[in-house]
Amino acid sequence: MKRRDLFFMGLAGAAGCRRAARRLYVYNWSEYVAPETVPGFEREFGVEVRYAEYESNEEMLAKVFTGNSGWDVVFPSNYFIPPLVENGLLAPLDHARLPELAHLGLDSTPWDGELRHSMPYMKGAAGVLYNPRQMDVPESWAALWQSRVKGRITMLDDPADTLGAALKKSGLPLNATREEDLARARDELIRQKPLVRAYLNAEARDQVMAGDLAAAHLWTTTAMQAMGEAEHLRFVYPREGYAEYCDCGVILRESRNVELAHQFLRYLLRPEVGAKIAAYSRTATANAAAWRLLPAGLRENAALYPRGEVAARGEYFATLPAAAQKLRDRMWTEVKAA
Repeated sequence: MKRRDLFFMGLAGAAGCRRAARRLYVYNWSEYVAPETVPGFEREFGVEVRYAEYESNEEMLAKVFTGNSGWDVVFPSNYFIPPLVENGLLAPLDHARLPELAHLGLDSTPWDGELRHSMPYMKGAAGVLYNPRQMDVPESWAALWQSRVKGRITMLDDPADTLGAALKKSGLPLNATREEDLARARDELIRQKPLVRAYLNAEARDQVMAGDLAAAHLWTTTAMQAMGEAEHLRFVYPREGYAEYCDCGVILRESRNVELAHQFLRYLLRPEVGAKIAAYSRTATANAAAWRLLPAGLRENAALYPRGEVAARGEYFATLPAAAQKLRDRMWTEVKAA
């Protein structure tokens, strides 16, 4: 090989190193992109994405609230958006850089008027994944409080969702703030605790699939993944009502790659990209244009996109006053310690 060829190979290698040095740090929920999503963005924009996953809002917030986490883009649930804004942790979205926001089919949300700081990404809810070979349809939350399921159920390791399930079982609002209401939910969970094998999130999916659990309190996305692998499993929203959420893409104020972060959000907003993600992760997309590209079996799936009376039973989490949130945190600690 001639030295001239080696010289130009060296130049190409140096250019490649310079491109690789342009990095974006993305922290997202587990299995919330398709296999080709991140590599496709890297190829198109000539960048490197450092991508990591978390299993709960609390896990993500423990890092983000330092203000020096090193992440550029994260995906908090809707009710965490207002406190993140109030604490100065989010950069405002530049709508001029995000014309694809029009694909969402909405101009505002209850948690972020005019989408100033957040891009709705995926919607979901919490219900019950169950094995009909082991138990009847858990039409009510009370089915998870029956002695016959002892050691064969799990509840979400999430204070909002699990306290929410106990509140709904008791006929109380999901976003209750009165101490007596929250104490009632706490007491219900403490009474249930001897029946619960563990408080788990995504890990419960495999246990239901394997037949080790009769039922699991789970997010729709995780339940859909299980049903995709084990077709005999079923999912239900209990009749008393259930919790809904919307996970949103945000750019942290600490980001040193704000322009690239906008490019990443814009990429996720492309209908074809969003549809592939929703189809792979079996999640309800917040992108109306992406939804229209989905196969009919997913577009019309009643668990992902509940309609009519079932949809009316859903209730979005709201951002609560600091005192109420502190009270909830205390109640959850007491449940876990019981």
